[in-house]
Amino acid sequence: MEIALGARADPNRGMSHRFIVIIAGGKGERFWPQSRAAKPKHLLPVVGSKPLLTQTIERVKPLAPAKNIFVITSAVQEKAVRSVCKGIPEANIIAEPMGRDTAAAVGLAAALVAARDPEGVFAVLPADHVIHASKAYASDLLAAFAAAEAAPVMVTIGIPPTEPATGFGYIQRGEKWKLFNRRQVFQVKRFVEKPKQEVAEGYLASGDYLWNAGMFVWSVPVVETALARHAPALDAGLKPIRAALAKKRPLAAALKKTYPTLEKISVDYALLEKADNVVVLPASFDWDDVGAWPAICKHFTPDAAGNVARGLTIIEQGGGNLVFSDGGHLVAVLGVNDLIVVHTADATMICPKSKAQDIKALLKRIEALPAGAKWL
Repeated sequence: MEIALGARADPNRGMSHRFIVIIAGGKGERFWPQSRAAKPKHLLPVVGSKPLLTQTIERVKPLAPAKNIFVITSAVQEKAVRSVCKGIPEANIIAEPMGRDTAAAVGLAAALVAARDPEGVFAVLPADHVIHASKAYASDLLAAFAAAEAAPVMVTIGIPPTEPATGFGYIQRGEKWKLFNRRQVFQVKRFVEKPKQEVAEGYLASGDYLWNAGMFVWSVPVVETALARHAPALDAGLKPIRAALAKKRPLAAALKKTYPTLEKISVDYALLEKADNVVVLPASFDWDDVGAWPAICKHFTPDAAGNVARGLTIIEQGGGNLVFSDGGHLVAVLGVNDLIVVHTADATMICPKSKAQDIKALLKRIEALPAGAKWL
């Protein structure tokens, strides 16, 4: 893949040229029963004292003015999202009427940014990741912005793997491309889906693979060109939304009419895996997508037996447990090991840590109950 450098962005435009779009529409099903459809993982203080979305907003505020920060969420979460987005203009919080996966969200993001700046460069970031090294995070994003401003590329931030994880997609990096802010950016050879264990072990050993964290930086023209070339049906479907924004018509009405017609597909499948102008910047910051209950254990200091407890809990003669109590209810466990015990006001869930990824299957059973929606 050969990528030519384009004209550099006008340095005088500075932060006003840069935008942040935070995607905050996930369900967080693997954190049930604390995480619910109307208040999922990114709206909870899963790690830290503030909701993960609030933490994400605080990390990006130094990179763009508040007027250039957008949050895309779902209709069912809109009220709760607005309550935690302090300092973000109300008009910048957009609710999708239904989920259409990340390609549609990226297309909507490009339309929102284009209405403010047709040449704007914007980052697309998940709302629910845990990152402690805020300075390194900001530095890497600034390097990614510089890369996206220097050439018509799609910049992804890859996470150097720390283990042969089978639950993440991977990015194979290719030749060195350019340095930006003293950070090396590489060309991308390919994206690969969640591998089997032995394949993941090979990826880790090679040093050429990075976890795909779903963090992207690109310009409006680059995204619009990619949509037209690689996802023409989705591109055509987004036109009424672009027209509503251009003519300053109510966006909610356009979204409600248009979204049911949009293809449901991830941005990886729709654009990135087809494009030949993708580059990757290996992250220098810590990262955890906290995808399920066991993941939070690494962010807390366990007791001598390896237990992690939050809330009003007692663990006796047991080790390696995660026990969580919400709302002042005492949860006591005796003589058990490697369990997840989560108690909320209206539901209690107990499972082995090894079955944490199967909570989504449990929710299908709950959904089928006569009053299933009450607990979802």
